Amino acid sequence: TAAMGKGFAIGSAALTALALFVSYAEAVGLSTIDMLNPRVIIGLLIGGMLPFLFSAFTMQSVGKAAFEMIEEVRRQFRTIPGIMEGTGKPDYKKCVEISTTAALKEMLVPGIMAVAAPLVVGLLLGVDALGGLLAGALVTGVMMAIFMSNAGGAWDNAKKYIEEGNHGGKGSDAHAAAVIGDTVGDPFKDTSGPSINILIKLMTVVSLVFAPLFLAVGSFFSCRKSGILCRKKGNESFYFAVCDVSKKSGAKNVPIFSKNTKYTLVQRGNLGYS
Repeated sequence: TAAMGKGFAIGSAALTALALFVSYAEAVGLSTIDMLNPRVIIGLLIGGMLPFLFSAFTMQSVGKAAFEMIEEVRRQFRTIPGIMEGTGKPDYKKCVEISTTAALKEMLVPGIMAVAAPLVVGLLLGVDALGGLLAGALVTGVMMAIFMSNAGGAWDNAKKYIEEGNHGGKGSDAHAAAVIGDTVGDPFKDTSGPSINILIKLMTVVSLVFAPLFLAVGSFFSCRKSGILCRKKGNESFYFAVCDVSKKSGAKNVPIFSKNTKYTLVQRGNLGYS
């Protein structure tokens, strides 16, 4: 039932992230993702990389917490007599403290990364690049979550299958190999896989919440001077003020501010950048 629940959770996260992605696209006036736009390509690559990096952080965190727990258990065996005989009482509180502290401390960097990545891309590369980031993270994130859930469950079930007496049972070489495999399978299915669901939803929520900020600041690379200056909605069209676009063919230039200004108002979609 737990494995089936993980599948439903992954599907729910994918649909939620997709719905939020559509809301983000409508909020910033993004109708298409131009694969020929280099900033969109950069966003796609960054977004596709984030689930892998996030999973690496969470897997490493599990390893650190496990080794710290092992050292504490060894210390108690050395310092508390009678644990193996049942006459001594272990310090359970210390082990629980290690687990809970690691759960909070080790997720600090992955959590900051999930919030900071869309902010940095949206502010520096613009709303189109951020759309590419969300698309890349959604595709690779869902695939990674399904892979980790299934692979981790397979490792765990393999160990249980051997422990039932198959392939030599407990104490055999097959069991030793299965135990080693399960040390990877457990964080796969219980940590990294489910956390990717949160990653893709969190990034889309952050992008949607800060969409007005991205539109106000504009892309750092969209203009050689000050980027996007203003935005207004009129006649069902979105307009952005960008610099030095007079050489771009097909642009509908409308003078703004004054005759001496170097800025022009250009209808979105004619130039291909935000």
